[in-house]
Amino acid sequence: MTLPERPFALLPRWAAALVLLLTLLACGWNALALDTRNTAHESDIEQRLDRGEKLDMDLYRQVHAAVSQGEDYYVVAVQGNREFDFPTKPFVTVRTPVMAWCAALWGDLGWRVIAAILWVANALAWLFVLGGQVARRERDAAVTLSMLFGAAAFIPEVAVSHELQAGLLISLALALSATRLWIAALIAAVLGIAIRELAAPFLLAWAAVALVAGRRREFAGVLVASILVALGLWLHAQGVAAHRLPGDMTSPGWQGLFGPSLPLYGIHVTTLLQTLPLWLAGPLGVLPLLGWMALGGRTGALATLWFGGFMAAVAIFARQENFYWMGLFVPAYGVGLAFVPRALRDLGQAVRPTAAASPTS
Repeated sequence: MTLPERPFALLPRWAAALVLLLTLLACGWNALALDTRNTAHESDIEQRLDRGEKLDMDLYRQVHAAVSQGEDYYVVAVQGNREFDFPTKPFVTVRTPVMAWCAALWGDLGWRVIAAILWVANALAWLFVLGGQVARRERDAAVTLSMLFGAAAFIPEVAVSHELQAGLLISLALALSATRLWIAALIAAVLGIAIRELAAPFLLAWAAVALVAGRRREFAGVLVASILVALGLWLHAQGVAAHRLPGDMTSPGWQGLFGPSLPLYGIHVTTLLQTLPLWLAGPLGVLPLLGWMALGGRTGALATLWFGGFMAAVAIFARQENFYWMGLFVPAYGVGLAFVPRALRDLGQAVRPTAAASPTS
């Protein structure tokens, strides 16, 4: 089955008008919601600090330092969660050991260098992937947007940010997934998930697209990768369980029900959008998803499933302090802005009434 290119051009008039209306409302609403969510975030941070809680990044720095000194990762990680009053159950509350193990080899500076390399690789990937497939102005805009939305690759905290490092890898996988380099894309995706298991739904979205597109070898590859990821997570769970104590905290669960304001706020604060006035940042946080939907094809379909599905999950399950999960979108989400003009053009043409047929003689 061939996934349609420019799917908005295929919409009936009423559906195109509805998409335009919902997009307009979402852009305006997000401009207002960002301020509300930021106030809630600052209040949450203040309350947590008043309770004596510490910051996640401090824990990861402590763990990296200890592992670099030769200590066992699971001993120091579980103990660190305990000292910081963080839960150790379920096992996903303890980060996977990949970043700490690698930091012991090449230090936090090495992770900063890798982030910079991945930032360049993402931009070059879009240059390669989109060349000849979209208009040159769209391709150039995509490359520029990848660099702008990936600016977080240069913040010092990237050395201990599992979400940003994983996001750079998942974004690279998205760019390369529809090319002959799809195996390289699969490797990048598995590495990203190994760093932050929260990115695992990317493989589910990819499997669905490969299945619908009838790409059996690709689907089989994604299935094998998913099995390897599941095995890795099982081993991680065993490592955490081996050092958990009966009195350790258990996570209160993830049933935040904050709605779309939370994932959109997370996108805002993990990108350069936070430097813009809210009246501009609000729409620019919403419009990339519209652009990805308008692109169509395998890349557009995968991007829409990944971004839309993950945003829906965060809207339903994440707590206020989980906004940083949206670092998994850096930088690919923002690339969708390059396709917003085609989205508006296709929707506009779908809404415009067709010319009346000339009378026959």
